[in-house]
Amino acid sequence: MTTRSRKTLPDLGDDPLQLDRQVCFALAVAARTVISVYRPLLEPMGLTHPQYLVMLALWEQSPRSVKDISSALMLDSATLSPLLKRLQSAGYVTRDRNPGDERQLVVELTREGRELRTRALEIPYAVVESLGMGVEPLLALHAQLTTVITAATAALEDPLRT
Repeated sequence: MTTRSRKTLPDLGDDPLQLDRQVCFALAVAARTVISVYRPLLEPMGLTHPQYLVMLALWEQSPRSVKDISSALMLDSATLSPLLKRLQSAGYVTRDRNPGDERQLVVELTREGRELRTRALEIPYAVVESLGMGVEPLLALHAQLTTVITAATAALEDPLRT
């Protein structure tokens, strides 16, 4: 137990270590199972889920620096670089140095990468249908998860905050 008194701790029930009450467990299982719903939808396009996320970022804006993609997806460059290499090998993107700043690597969609967006438009609808949930609960969940992400990011940036 920390130096805080029990009075200041939130009520987490009789057993705060009960597996099915852990937020991390629910998030991990939800992420794995929802990503599994995406897998058969992405396979015909030759994309993994992480590659799909990169393509989503590029469909919003292309060209885009690796640093910008990394920031948008909250991925480090060591994770992002292999994804970009595979997308380049598939013919969906190009990676080139910025002529104005050789330190910066810029990623741009190819014609094939831009055309893939048309096929990908079906994915969100197929996911909603597969989940058998309405759009409203999914939008509410998205809003709640965004709040959790913001809080967790803030906690990571300032671990001593109370």
